[in-house]
Amino acid sequence: MPPPGGYTTFATMNLRGKFIVIDGPDGAGKGTQIERLKTLIDASDGTYTYAKDPGGTAIGDRIRHILLGYDLREMDPTCETLLFMASRAQLAAQVIRPALAQGHTVIGDRFISATCAYQTAAGFPRDQVIALGRIAVQDTWPDMTIVLDVPPEVGFARTGRTPRTMARPTNGGQMDMFGDTQADAMERRPLEFHRRVREAFLRLPDVY
Repeated sequence: MPPPGGYTTFATMNLRGKFIVIDGPDGAGKGTQIERLKTLIDASDGTYTYAKDPGGTAIGDRIRHILLGYDLREMDPTCETLLFMASRAQLAAQVIRPALAQGHTVIGDRFISATCAYQTAAGFPRDQVIALGRIAVQDTWPDMTIVLDVPPEVGFARTGRTPRTMARPTNGGQMDMFGDTQADAMERRPLEFHRRVREAFLRLPDVY
């Protein structure tokens, strides 16, 4: 039975000036849902700004290049986390806040929620991730974060990858979610790590 006033859906929401993040494990269908949201906003004569994380700005793309293009076996997990946050600080200042001020709907393709899941799965304290995120983006926090769920086995089957071909040269972290990283590193990342990522995503509504 629907609640009083009916269910709230994107079709019935006023998305103008809202910051909506879509996140989840690799293979959960994030890209598909982002495209559907873009289509919905277009159909309602709205305006959206797409914000890809990490990257999305010239400075952020340089940081992304460091994260994607270097041998990360020497990178400390704290250094990695701070690089992600630095990219977000620039994205929030240069893209997200100006777009919201113009009344655009900002569609975030991952955000701090991703680091909460991947870095927590690697052993980085979640409360520190959130605290660093607050410093990096200040008051630019999503109005809504949608976490898509998929078991890692299903996600890998959808993407055609396996933990053995996904890429990450240290003990985990958010770099595991990039398909364009070096393909030899995930030999050290068992399926259990990706199960922990999923569990961390599922716990986000209670802490984020």
